[in-house]
Amino acid sequence: MRERIVELLQAYADEAGRLGHAFAAGHGLHRTDAAALLAVLRAERDGDALTPGRLGAEVGLSSGATTAAVDRLERLGHLHRVRDEVDRRRVTLHHDPAGADVGRAFFGPLAARIDGVLATYSEDEQALVERFLTQVVDAVAHHRAELPTALPTALPTAEGGPS
Repeated sequence: MRERIVELLQAYADEAGRLGHAFAAGHGLHRTDAAALLAVLRAERDGDALTPGRLGAEVGLSSGATTAAVDRLERLGHLHRVRDEVDRRRVTLHHDPAGADVGRAFFGPLAARIDGVLATYSEDEQALVERFLTQVVDAVAHHRAELPTALPTALPTAEGGPS
């Protein structure tokens, strides 16, 4: 059963990645733009707006790549920058309602499908699933945080060198 659960988690991650790619491609975004937009939305939902620096760290982008992503997302109407009133050097990133509407239009049908799946589980079963997924997300996040900052760009071949 453990192997099957891991296979299903891998299959979910693959499908979620493909869906994110389809969203990005269908809306003129780079994959990293979609990841950045999701990070901004998630931070705002949690009551903690991101600065460009924190966004770059969250998504794994250099300063220049973060600026380019924010510029593209701003130009497309998905987010905007807000200068801090106390410290005018500090800028935070916020989603635009029109950009959120695009996301809801794309992902809304999926949310309805997932709601249908969840409706087949009791509250106790949903609590168990929530606990499991929370622990899995935490395990993956901790593993990622412990990785070396510079990973090789190519996987080793059977001979031990880069592919």
